Amino acid sequence: MNENNKRQVRKPIGRPFKTDPAIFRYSLSLNEEENAKFLALFDQSNMDVKAHFIKSRIFDKTIKTIQIDKGTVDFYMRLTSFHSQFRNVGVNYNQIIKLLYKNFSQKKASAYLFKLEKQTAEMAMLCRKIIELTEEFEAKYLKNHSKK
Repeated sequence: MNENNKRQVRKPIGRPFKTDPAIFRYSLSLNEEENAKFLALFDQSNMDVKAHFIKSRIFDKTIKTIQIDKGTVDFYMRLTSFHSQFRNVGVNYNQIIKLLYKNFSQKKASAYLFKLEKQTAEMAMLCRKIIELTEEFEAKYLKNHSKK
C-alpha cells in the first residue's frame, strides 16, 4: 500500500493546465498585396506576436502606434546639449565680470568689459537665429507628421 500511496502523491511536473484554453483555431489566406498591408500594420503596432495583433484587431481593442523619428530625436538631443553649453557660458560670463573688477583697475576692467559686451551681443544674435531655426524646423517637420 505504501508504494501505491507514493505514486498517487507525486508532485505535478510541467506547466499547470489553463482554466480556459484556446482550442479553436482559424486559418486565413492573403495575397501579396494584402500580406504587405497586414505586415505594415503589424509593424506599426509594435506588437511581438502576430496572433495577438490579429486578435486585438478582430475584437476592436485599441492599438497604440508610436512612430519615433530618429532625426527629430537627434535634433532635440543636440539642442538640449547646446542649451546646457549656453547656460555654462552664462555662468562663466558672471565669473569673468567678477574677476575683471577684482584683478584689474577700473579703467582696464571697463575696456575688457566693452569687448565682452560686443561678444555677448553677437551671441544674442546667434541665439535669436537658433530660436528662428528651431521654430522653422518645428513648423516644417513636426506639425506635418502629427497630421498624418
